[in-house]
Amino acid sequence: MYPTLLAAAAEEHSPLAVVWSELVLGLVVFAIVVFAIKKYVVPNFEKAYADRTAAIEGGIEQAESAQKEAKAALDKYTAQLAESRHEATAIREEAKEQGAQIIAELRAQAQAEAERITSTAHAQVEAERAQVLAQLKGEVGSMATQLAGRIVGESLEDDARQKRTVERFIAELEESAN
Repeated sequence: MYPTLLAAAAEEHSPLAVVWSELVLGLVVFAIVVFAIKKYVVPNFEKAYADRTAAIEGGIEQAESAQKEAKAALDKYTAQLAESRHEATAIREEAKEQGAQIIAELRAQAQAEAERITSTAHAQVEAERAQVLAQLKGEVGSMATQLAGRIVGESLEDDARQKRTVERFIAELEESAN
């Protein structure tokens, strides 16, 4: 029985034999699956791919714009920093110039004050000298008149005569001193 069973099974279905109904059914199912994938799955993948591409490109554009903004802010900051340094240098230079000007003004004022004090002192010394000289002339004249009166033996009490004699005596003294 076994041999007939084997022979019957071998005739019925050969592993190399093509079963047309299965082949057609497989092709139809395959076509339906390919159609369903093309119709429903591929558009979803395309949409997801497009969304993802748009998101990446948008992210790149945002990153580029943020980078441009950051570079612009850095350039602006650098320019402001350079300008601030320039202003600080200008302020320092101006302060130095003002300091030098103030020092020069103070020196000029001090020198003018010193010259004023010196001229006042010279004038005061000259006035005191003239006063002392006048007082000395008076005393020397008085002493000379008394001495001359004693030597001559006559009185020189007359003011006009006394004045002339004193003046002549002082003139002779000044000539001998020079």
